[in-house]
Amino acid sequence: MAQLIEFATNNLLLVSALAVIAALIIKTEIGLKFTNIQQLNVNEAVRLMNDSEVVVLDVRENNEYKTGHIRDSIHIPMSSLSKRLTELEKHKNKQILAYCRSGSRSNSACRTLNKQGFEHVSNLAGGIMSWTNANLPVTNK
Repeated sequence: MAQLIEFATNNLLLVSALAVIAALIIKTEIGLKFTNIQQLNVNEAVRLMNDSEVVVLDVRENNEYKTGHIRDSIHIPMSSLSKRLTELEKHKNKQILAYCRSGSRSNSACRTLNKQGFEHVSNLAGGIMSWTNANLPVTNK
């Protein structure tokens, strides 16, 4: 125990950084648990897309979108989502599946949509990275 205390006092910056990172991870996880936004893995997303009419929303930036995206997805970059919400108004009562590169920006997009009255919003956990890692198709068209 004395060695642990000595290490902590000698490496105060490292211990502080660890505490901050741990707190941020805990805050993120708690936030995900108390939100009504579904976090869907790839299999759940594919099942949803097959079983119901889903609007797939890509919130990545233009250069990311051009490298490949899920077929028939609507592209509205996260940076302009709040200005372009009217484009999604006609889909307000439909299921929306949002994705980005890793799932972080799309989770923010889901919260934005949810605050604007979109009730059926889901996030693709892991984003397009998990989609391509599962060998699911993307298109450049």
